Amino acid sequence: MVDIWLTPVSITSTSNQLGCGCYSVKKSTCVWRRSYHWSLSHSLDFALTMKLKPKHKVYGSVKMESLDLDLECGLKERGNETSFLDGLEEKPEAVRSRRSRIHFLEERDEEMLSKRLLKLSRLDKLRSASELFDSMRSLGLQPNAHACNSFLSCLLRNGDLPKVFTVFEYIRRTKKNVTGHTYSLLLKATAEAKGCDSALRMFRELEKDPKQKSYFDVILYNTVITLCGRVNNVYETERVWRVMNGEGLVGTEVTYSLLVSIFVRCGRSELALDAYEEMINNNISPREDAMHAMISACTKEDQWSLALKIFQSMLKKGMKPNLVACNALMNTLGKAGRVGLVFKVYSVAKSLGHRPDEYTWNALLTALYKANRYEDVLQLFDMIRSESLCCLNGYLYNTALMSCQKLGSWEKAVKLLYEMEGSGLAVSTSSYNLVISTCEKSRQSKVALRVYEHMVQRECRPDTFTYLSLVRSCIWGSLWDDVKDILKKVEPDVSLYNAAIHGMCLRREFKFAKELYVEMREMGLEPDGKTRAMMLQNLKRH
Repeated sequence: MVDIWLTPVSITSTSNQLGCGCYSVKKSTCVWRRSYHWSLSHSLDFALTMKLKPKHKVYGSVKMESLDLDLECGLKERGNETSFLDGLEEKPEAVRSRRSRIHFLEERDEEMLSKRLLKLSRLDKLRSASELFDSMRSLGLQPNAHACNSFLSCLLRNGDLPKVFTVFEYIRRTKKNVTGHTYSLLLKATAEAKGCDSALRMFRELEKDPKQKSYFDVILYNTVITLCGRVNNVYETERVWRVMNGEGLVGTEVTYSLLVSIFVRCGRSELALDAYEEMINNNISPREDAMHAMISACTKEDQWSLALKIFQSMLKKGMKPNLVACNALMNTLGKAGRVGLVFKVYSVAKSLGHRPDEYTWNALLTALYKANRYEDVLQLFDMIRSESLCCLNGYLYNTALMSCQKLGSWEKAVKLLYEMEGSGLAVSTSSYNLVISTCEKSRQSKVALRVYEHMVQRECRPDTFTYLSLVRSCIWGSLWDDVKDILKKVEPDVSLYNAAIHGMCLRREFKFAKELYVEMREMGLEPDGKTRAMMLQNLKRH
């Protein structure tokens, strides 16, 4: 049996009891001298005279002697001082249920112990790291900032969130080892415990304190932007970005990748373009995910030249643009009428091993349509359909129907419509309108009426454009009674009456035009200027 003297140390506890699971202790030889209450903010001077069998542990070059103590992980307030972590630290009942082993370290070199804590944390040895940290704290030893942050990361990975908040509060009170990374880990823990919105509110509280704000760095701002992205809070994302710039901090690849991705996802393409321009001005090479997002942003802003430049830059760097980026680029080039470039990008996409999908073919068809190459649109559509290159959808059919309308190919349009219905696709009102408009252009009034009747039978609701096209078609076919029937079936619409009167005047059917004009005025509908002019010219004559 040996005698061990424990010199005065600073320690925290919620109990005055000493658990001696690894010692044989005679109660008569245990003498307590307590001069203060046990808390983090006060020290306990005590001396123990024990005749016991010590249990030695060796961690690397750090030799320890251990005993079991009830360790208070929570931190008490000093006077009226409060913490923004109120409600997040461990509760007393949780503290009492935790048995933490305190080791009385023979090694007292803080750097040596910090390296050991760093290694244990990196190896994810949670229990050993926790015991070493608590033992250092009980002896008044301070781990360095790197070790503290690594320990916080270990706790966060293992889901010990209450301990994270407790350790952070201890670090914050010491005012020595707090870094931007420390605050970043705190916000991550808060997001896991109470959600991203709570973490963002905590960040705004931290911003109000100039002392704490002095520790903010790019890593912390990246974490905040990430949290904003999780809840798609584009306004807070923009605010944090502006604040970071105001502090004179320059973002990293991660910063700008996050900004571009969030802005594109939230539909703020103009902000994505601003962030990308700032990144280039700061001589920061964009990451692949940012370049993909930027191509999508350029598509929405119709900046095909920038999108093409980014695409070419990706190829030069050996990156492989995905099919979504290729489709987006082809789409924006097609809208700009750059048909040649569209098919060049299509060839590149195939060389990269991408299999064209319905979006790819739609971009090609749209490019041909924008270039007024309507016959080529129908030829390519027939090839896609005959070779089953993709699953045909409503967009592909409508592009083909628009080409039929431009060419006046009413038979082809009617055939495509019935084929569309037979394939099981839901035929929209716009598809029927395109066919009726094609019949109008081809002066096929009776065919237009049959398409309209078929449309109603299939319970597809006509709109104003349907009736306008139908009225004009019937007028050119001299189907006056049908025009009147259509006007009676629908709700009074000034645009329909104006169109009917214009058409009848052009066909020199002034009697019918006069009847419709009087009927229109009786309904309280106000004719447009062209209708008034036509009626003034012809009412006195007829």
